Amino acid sequence: MQAISGRSARPERPLSPHLQIYSPLINMVMSILHRITGAALYVGSLLLAWWLIAAATGPEYYDYVAGFFGSWPGKIILLGYTWALMHHLLGGLRHLLWDTCRGYDLKTIDLLCWGTLAGSLALTVLIWIGVAASGGL
Repeated sequence: MQAISGRSARPERPLSPHLQIYSPLINMVMSILHRITGAALYVGSLLLAWWLIAAATGPEYYDYVAGFFGSWPGKIILLGYTWALMHHLLGGLRHLLWDTCRGYDLKTIDLLCWGTLAGSLALTVLIWIGVAASGGL
C-alpha cells in the first residue's frame, strides 16, 4: 500500500540494537550473573532440601544421598552452589549499597563489580580449603 507521497504507509524505522552491537561491560555481565546465580540457588536449595529429607528419612537413604554429594559430579555441584551463594551474597551487598544512593559513579560501579567477582571466587576457595582442612572432602 502506497501513500500519496510515494512513501510506504508504514515508515521505515531503525531496528532496536542487538547484543552484537554492545560490548559486554562488567556491570552488564554482573547483572546477568546475578540473575543466573539466583536461579542456581533455587536448584541448589532443592538439593539441600533433598539432603535434609534424606537425613530425616534414615541412614540408608542418607548414605545414598551423601554418596552422591561425595562423588565427583556431586562435589562439582557443591562447588558451583558455593560460588553461586557467595556471588549472589556479594551482589546483594552491592545492591544494598546502591539502595543507599551511594557508589553510582562509573569508577565505583566497575570497582564493585570486579570486587564481587574476585570476592566470590576468593570466598569459595577459602570455604573449600576450610572444608578440606576439616576432613570434609
